[in-house]
Amino acid sequence: MVEIKQLSTRDADFWSQLDALLAWEGVSDDQVNQTVRDILGDVRRRGDAALVDYTNRFDRMQATGMAELELAPDALQAALARIPAGRRAALEMAAGRIRAYAEHQKLESWSYTEADGTVLGQKVTPMDRVGLYVPGGKAAYPSSVLMNAIPAKVAGVRELIMVVPTPDGESNDLVLAAAAIAGVDRVFTLGGAQAVAALAYGTETVPQVDKIVGPGNIYVATAKGMVFGAVGIDMIAGPSEILVICDGQTDPDWIAMDLFSQAEHDEDAQAILLSPDADFLARVRQSIDKLLPEMGRAEIIRTSLGGRGALIQVADLDEAARVADYIAPEHLELSVADPQALSGQIHHAGAIFMGRYTAEALGDYCAGPNHVLPTSRTARFSSPLGVYDFQKRSSIIHCSAEGASALGRTAAELAGGEGLSAHARSAEYRVKK
Repeated sequence: MVEIKQLSTRDADFWSQLDALLAWEGVSDDQVNQTVRDILGDVRRRGDAALVDYTNRFDRMQATGMAELELAPDALQAALARIPAGRRAALEMAAGRIRAYAEHQKLESWSYTEADGTVLGQKVTPMDRVGLYVPGGKAAYPSSVLMNAIPAKVAGVRELIMVVPTPDGESNDLVLAAAAIAGVDRVFTLGGAQAVAALAYGTETVPQVDKIVGPGNIYVATAKGMVFGAVGIDMIAGPSEILVICDGQTDPDWIAMDLFSQAEHDEDAQAILLSPDADFLARVRQSIDKLLPEMGRAEIIRTSLGGRGALIQVADLDEAARVADYIAPEHLELSVADPQALSGQIHHAGAIFMGRYTAEALGDYCAGPNHVLPTSRTARFSSPLGVYDFQKRSSIIHCSAEGASALGRTAAELAGGEGLSAHARSAEYRVKK
């Protein structure tokens, strides 16, 4: 039997219990911070030599130079040719859907002309070069390659550099095939904080990028946090989360498996169910106990549900929406009769899965919207990864002589109030006498 918490909004201490459940300490300890800081500094000083040393040490390689740590373009195509036809078709179908969705996100430049001829606008341009971190070793996430690389390419990023560790020299064909399909330009077999350092600062071989995206372990996440400012980053992601709101009319086996789908990521993942139907919560608990032994990652799921999972009884669906907004989950399933109406009450969620037939797992792979989503309640102020994350906006101001004269008087007045005489004089030079 899984020891999953059972809560009710009627409990006097419900909100404090919920806060305790949501709390997650993902910060690095002093030892991790110092290790990462040392690696970043070493790569910045020694460049390629440091990358070779760390790769040989951490990934048990015997490289003598960087030439051995970059994959030739035909290696990606060879991997694409080697994978089973069914897997290739699935990757290509998913890529097509992700690309089609991303096309709708492209920002365009715009401008307008004022009566005096002054033109104001916004110029949208893609980043020049982006780095994509992909986990290696036991992890194989070709879907993450597609989700991170395709929006960058749709945005118009000129060069996409992928880094992926290959412990003991073992690479994953699905990951490389996904890189081929997504249009990745260069691939280095680097991992850890040293790969982040290479992308952030550049070395003799690895070019410096403008932004680093992609998931990684605590060392990678810490490194991304430390290099932010030298480069942009996507986010510092916490454990995966799913919150399901159900009216009690969906098959409880379906809901149990939806909870499993995120709990199986790792022991810190969070799966929560909200329902006004106490009997339904009991039936889901029975489904959890019945289905768990069938799972390949049963112990991870058991630990996740026992540590951070919960079945929560709410008064009604309106209250469920209020609790969901407080949680601000990464993934939110609305498994109810009228998901459209309920979604109108939701303001904070990374992705919303509407209706009984929309499993969150579809969003992880092939629905089209991005699966790189805000976690740890950050959906209150941030959004899914998208094309807009790889585009920059520049303001355009083109004054006519008449416009410069009118604006100059206002600017000079405000600058004078701030005691900035050069600002005032600069604006006044353009004022017609």
